[in-house]
Amino acid sequence: MLKSLVKLILHPRKATFSSVNQLKPLIILGNGPSLNSTLASHRDALDENPLLAVNFAANTPVFFDLKPEYYVLADPHFFNNAADPNVRKLIDSINGIDWPMTLFLPFGSKVNLANPQIRIEYFPMIAVEGSRRLELRVYNARRGMPRPRNVLIPSIMIAIWLGFKEIYLTGADHSWPKTLSVTDQNEVVSVQPHFYEEDSRELQRIRVTQMNMKLHELLQHWFVAFRSYHQIQRWAEKIDVKIYNATPDSFIDAFPRKCLK
Repeated sequence: MLKSLVKLILHPRKATFSSVNQLKPLIILGNGPSLNSTLASHRDALDENPLLAVNFAANTPVFFDLKPEYYVLADPHFFNNAADPNVRKLIDSINGIDWPMTLFLPFGSKVNLANPQIRIEYFPMIAVEGSRRLELRVYNARRGMPRPRNVLIPSIMIAIWLGFKEIYLTGADHSWPKTLSVTDQNEVVSVQPHFYEEDSRELQRIRVTQMNMKLHELLQHWFVAFRSYHQIQRWAEKIDVKIYNATPDSFIDAFPRKCLK
């Protein structure tokens, strides 16, 4: 808790956007492989409700078909690796949209965009841990969140801060344990599939990133992510926000399951 307080003192900024009365539910589009079945079975719901996309979704043709109103980038890789061909393609794709979209970035990050259709807002990537009372106060003040181990965590927090009272998670498989193995050279391998075909260069980047990671370190990352969802759910219940997991066979156990209608 003391560490969280120090971070809040050193970084006293809150999200730059205000909450508004959102009448429709928001559908968050995770990049898990199950999103393909959601696209095939529940297209009407996707067309009729506001959408939030993340990470490399803009590099897929369906991004320009769905035209999401919101987009979240959180991983430092998007801001510190301009030479990465996939990152360059992502920025070019976002620059090429022809509909109004709000792009959410962590404070201190920057992307080279020159499209008047894009509005950029900033959010704090400050992980807050300690007493539940402290956590709730910080979440309500839009100054911090549960430890943001992956992009879905800030995406849900942003959705709540925007004023959405009903949120659906799709493509949030999180079935990472199914992909886990250890080679005879004691290299930990966990290739996490997406709804799109992974670029070979991106697969190699992920492999290199994980090459020096120990098994207990990887499991710790997963533990933190799943715990963060339970922290969000506790807060959502306090403020009367409904978060539903609409992802088939998802490993996330924090939110009630509900199919898109």
